This record gives sequence, C-alpha cells and structure tokens, in this order.
Amino acid sequence: MESDDDLLSDLLAPLRLHGLFHSRWSARAPWGVAGERENCAILHYVQEGECTVELPETAGPIRLHPGDLAVFPHGSAHRLADRPGRAAVPLDTVVPGRAPGAVRAVEIDGPGPVTTMLCGGLHYDGVAAAPLYRALPPVFVLDRVALARQPLLDGTLRRLAEEWTHAEPGGRLVALRAFELAFVLALRVALSELAPDEPVLRALRHPAISRALLAVHNRFAEPWTLESLAAEAGLSRSAFAATFRELVGESPMRHLTARRMQEAARLLTDTELTQGRIAERVGYHSGVGFHLAFRAWSGRTPGDYRRAHTPVAGRPPAVRTRPPALRHAPTGNRDGGQVPAGT
Repeated sequence: MESDDDLLSDLLAPLRLHGLFHSRWSARAPWGVAGERENCAILHYVQEGECTVELPETAGPIRLHPGDLAVFPHGSAHRLADRPGRAAVPLDTVVPGRAPGAVRAVEIDGPGPVTTMLCGGLHYDGVAAAPLYRALPPVFVLDRVALARQPLLDGTLRRLAEEWTHAEPGGRLVALRAFELAFVLALRVALSELAPDEPVLRALRHPAISRALLAVHNRFAEPWTLESLAAEAGLSRSAFAATFRELVGESPMRHLTARRMQEAARLLTDTELTQGRIAERVGYHSGVGFHLAFRAWSGRTPGDYRRAHTPVAGRPPAVRTRPPALRHAPTGNRDGGQVPAGT
C-alpha cells in the first residue's frame, strides 16, 4: 500500500492555481488588519519583528516570530496585528483590489517596533478542492527551527523575500511557481505533525476506507456502486457507508462523483478532447448525465468551464499542485474577529 504521504498527494486532487497576489508589509506598532475569507491559499512569512494571528476557529492567538511561516490552506478569515485584541481595520481599506498577478508594498506607520512580512495569496478554483483537502485545519505554522531543517523550503522563502517584486521578464510566472513550491513543501513538512485524530489521517490510515479511497481515486471510471465499493473495502454496505461518511465527511458516491468531476475539469482545461470523450473517460456513458453532474458540481456547464479556464494573453495557464497535509494550532470554540486573507 502507498505511504500516507503518497496517498494523500493522490487524494488531494489537483488544485487549479491560476494567479498570485503577493505583497511585502512593513508595519509599525500599533497596527491591526482584518479581512474576510478568500478563495486562495495564504502564506505569511515573517522576516523581522513579530505579529499575532487570530482566527475564530482557534483556541487562542498564534504568535509569529522572525523566520516563521503561517499557511492558511483555505484562505480562512484571520486577524493580523502587533498584539492580541488590537483594534483592526478592514483589509480592503489597506490593500484594495488584490487581483491575481498584482504586487504591492504596504506600509503602516507608528511609533512602535516594526514587523516586516512577505505575504502571498495563491488563488485557486474552489470547486476543485477535494473533500479531504477541505478537511485540513484552517492554519498551520512552521517555525524557523522547522524551516531550518528544510533547506529547499527555507531557501525558497528567503529568495522570495529578497526578490519579492519580480519585475524582470517572466517574473509573474516565476513568483507563482515559487510560492506554489513553498506551499506544497510546507504542506509536506507539516503532514508529519498532524495529530493522529485529524480526519485526514484517520481516513488514510483506516485499512478499509483507505482501500476504497484508492479505488475511487485511481479507478474512478469503473462502474462503481455503493455495494461494490463496500466489497472493495471489505465491509458491509451499511458499515462502509457510515464509516466513510464519518471519516471523509461525505457519502462514498458523492466522493466518487467529485473525483470524476475533478478529472473532467482537468481534461476540459488541459486537453482538446470533446465533451463526449471526456464523459467516457470519467465513467459516464450518457453525455446528458455528465453535463448535469458537472453543472451540479461546478455551477457551470462543461463548455462554460472550459471557456473560463482557457489561458488568455497576459495570464499564465492554471497550474496543478497535489498538496499533502498539515499541522495546525489547537481549535476551540472561542469567538474571534474577521481577519486578513490574501494579504
């Protein structure tokens, strides 16, 4: 059987990264910025000084020090400030119009110590996120000690911080790929530190459910039924359905449909295959059935999706990444403010 890392890489089906907004922050205390959730993976890399991250989902504030990296795989709303509880202004008033491909320098004046950060928002198509990806924690932190043990990740972040404007020819694509590399490497490192009771690891380490997940991912075009997937897992129909839903967060057949649609989205974007051929490739013998399933999954018809994801002049094509998993701050029921995403 595949290792947890390999299986997770397969199961977190390709995110369609289509743009990067990144910025360099120089903020002197007192300061605080709060933003809404965004459809992007967010990275905050602290170069100098310290800051606090607060999320509604976490039990308490997270303190970032020089050399620390915080990653938000879902673009969760969060608050950045020089200290916990600091009054915060909306992110949109500080950095309006954070379009993919843009680069900004942000300065906040004050009498106190300075915090310098490199921030990136990797925009992706939210419908392409697999259920197990959506089950990942809202934030995880790799401190400078952990980064020092990962020379490629550490070196990538340092070079990004040094050459963050990327004004030279091809700079946008280089920046996108570099931030993408940092994102995937950070997820890979953090996988080993996930708590054993995290849904992602529980699903991947369950002997029966992991077999079913492998079948769904690698053999999605086969004519699976709930009964045949249960047989693949070696469980009764009822036990399989209940255990799968508990660990994965949705029914087996819904998960199968999502996997098929993710592959269809990839083929619509990366190939010139007809919709009929794509339907066959992902296990549909009826073009109408495929059309209806894809529209229910993505909110668009296959044709509309293909047109929306066709590369245009001045914008690089969507890139694929297979992110592994992560470590996160302890969660709790505390209330929290809105926070900056995509900063």
